[in-house]
Amino acid sequence: MSDVPLVPVALDLGDLVLRAPADADAETVAAAFADPALRMWNPPPAYDEDPHANALAWIRERADWSTGIRLAWAVAAPGGPLLGSVSIRVDASSANGTIGYWTTPAARGRGVAGRAVRAAARFAFDVAGLHRIELAHAVANPPSCRVAQAAGFPLEGVLREAYAYGDGRRHDEHLHAKLRTDPD
Repeated sequence: MSDVPLVPVALDLGDLVLRAPADADAETVAAAFADPALRMWNPPPAYDEDPHANALAWIRERADWSTGIRLAWAVAAPGGPLLGSVSIRVDASSANGTIGYWTTPAARGRGVAGRAVRAAARFAFDVAGLHRIELAHAVANPPSCRVAQAAGFPLEGVLREAYAYGDGRRHDEHLHAKLRTDPD
């Protein structure tokens, strides 16, 4: 397996760029974490205590690739505002990863998440040497199912009551996965 880079690597998709999260993104991240849909399906850590400070902590954690356990990008238009985030937790011992993502309300329904997930997965396969990447989302969240399908992650099954989401209830999840050998 390849060595995971120690610093974020930008991925240029033309009209989108996956780049290192930056402190300048804090206002947009804090606003995104206030969005009810994001809070339901991707609950932020400790948002209510100090939204700006929590956004900065979240950004700095994701901008640090030095541990080799997370690859994370801010998703934006070139020179434009933050549209979302995509990250992959890396298990180097098994060459597997788990991908997660979110988008701001303004970016939803435009294909941003699907393209970002596809690009991040390709990087993880080609550069970090992963073999399998899993994507799980609540069955009750159909937009995330569309993202998984658009990014080329086939549905593998249902994980019953697998995760407690923002409403505090455990939800069934769809498990999607992509292998390095799957076609793009």
